[in-house]
Amino acid sequence: MNSIIFYVLILFASVIISAYSQILLKKAALKEHKSFIYEYLNPFVIISYMIFFFAIFLDMIGLKKVPVSYIPIIESSSYVFVILFSKIFLKEEFSRKKLIAMILILAGIAVFLI
Repeated sequence: MNSIIFYVLILFASVIISAYSQILLKKAALKEHKSFIYEYLNPFVIISYMIFFFAIFLDMIGLKKVPVSYIPIIESSSYVFVILFSKIFLKEEFSRKKLIAMILILAGIAVFLI
């Protein structure tokens, strides 16, 4: 059982890393670029995709031992992390809809775990 917890933590790390990568991509999209090519070949985009690749690598490691029934729960937590990271890094405000969505996601995770 301890090894499953370790692999679940690896999957959560993957989700958090992936959420951060999405925030970097949004930061890149919000900037003005010199040209069409530079929109896709700038540091934020390149680093984001490198981080995504690392997250996929962690997913492959975690999926070896974690039961398939846990995967949707772990992956659904990414929405919560994206909302939190957008608040922290992009200074976006929580709308009522975002707050309700986050509560519903966390409630669904809690129901699954109980």
